[in-house]
Amino acid sequence: MLKEERLNKIIELVNTHGVVDVNELITTLNVSDMTVRRDLAELEKSRQLKRIHGGAQSMNYYKREELSHEKKTIIHPEEKKEAARKALHYIVEGDTLFLGPGTTIEFLAQLLDFQYLRIITNSLPVFNILHAKNKPYQIYLVGGEYRSLTGAFFGEMANKILFDIRFAKAFIGANAVKDDWIMTATLEEGTTQEIALRNASERYLVIDSSKLDCEDFYRFFSVSELTALITEKNQPHVYMTDPKQDSI
Repeated sequence: MLKEERLNKIIELVNTHGVVDVNELITTLNVSDMTVRRDLAELEKSRQLKRIHGGAQSMNYYKREELSHEKKTIIHPEEKKEAARKALHYIVEGDTLFLGPGTTIEFLAQLLDFQYLRIITNSLPVFNILHAKNKPYQIYLVGGEYRSLTGAFFGEMANKILFDIRFAKAFIGANAVKDDWIMTATLEEGTTQEIALRNASERYLVIDSSKLDCEDFYRFFSVSELTALITEKNQPHVYMTDPKQDSI
């Protein structure tokens, strides 16, 4: 395959799938790892795609079909881990928490190292992470209709359960934040997250900064109603309050 054909094929794959990883490109194009990485660097320089850890992302990523959980794990992992580390600052021993679905919240679940917490989640991946810790936590998995794309339970059953629970703190992720709106891919998952936020004394959105100034299908909560919007870095236009110090 000629170089021009190869570059066009990479652009086609990235724009079709939103995100592709290097191993996929190596297999599809039948070329070396070095060749793929050199091609990605060239295409990024010409602003035809964006390189991410382990792959490449479409420049129109958030306007496309929602990615699978597996795809999301390779996008900005270091930024997500840093946002999760900052979110950990808000949790204290004995808290009652809601942890929503999302790869950034999964990083937060991995970081939890307390003697006792009570944690409610509608995310199967988050539940599995917590269960594997073998900590004396009270862990509740909220059931309902299961969405394999995100590993989350949602719908009428989940909403009825969450409606009657009160949390000290709720930590959620999102696909996008635009102006004063937090957005996700489906009305159903957004509604479930909204109920959890409404029932929490403190409300935290934990995302990497690439989600800012992006849009998705359903607006489910207002940024101005949050206790804090936490990213890996402080953005001047991000609303943030910190109960322990002026900034993090």
